Amino acid sequence: MQPDVTFRPAVPADYDTIIGVVDTWWGRPIAGALQRVFLDHFFRTCVVAERQSARGEPRLAGFLVGFGSPADPAQAYIHFVGVDPAERGSGLGRALYEAFFELMRADGRSIVHAVTSPVNSGSIAFHRSMGFHLTGPVTDYDGPGADRVVFSLALQERREMQHD
Repeated sequence: MQPDVTFRPAVPADYDTIIGVVDTWWGRPIAGALQRVFLDHFFRTCVVAERQSARGEPRLAGFLVGFGSPADPAQAYIHFVGVDPAERGSGLGRALYEAFFELMRADGRSIVHAVTSPVNSGSIAFHRSMGFHLTGPVTDYDGPGADRVVFSLALQERREMQHD
């Protein structure tokens, strides 16, 4: 990853920038899966990556929307992650996840979850490479016909993987 990428906590105003790029970055309509409520209420646990332009202005390079579970103080959930197509393969996605893992460890969380569609082979491969365990596809996970692959990662296990 390039040294001119910086990470910072999200702020609610980041929603407008993020929602303005997600359909382009995905190459299909996906904005409906990321509502403003996530950045209005969970921004402190969301991460924004910015690359400095040649003029020194920050440009969105990637983001991660995640939060600690309000129902279970041991768990956290990654809801939505985006990396500018020009940044893919640079390690930026991995770095966003690691930044989130550190936030969650500091908050006393020990397990991180995420889900994806069974046809999203890139996401499945990425999560496996990060050490997530997968379940599924789980039939009707998000309602009738909305099957999902469910990912879980014990943060202690991830830390041990990094030190091997």
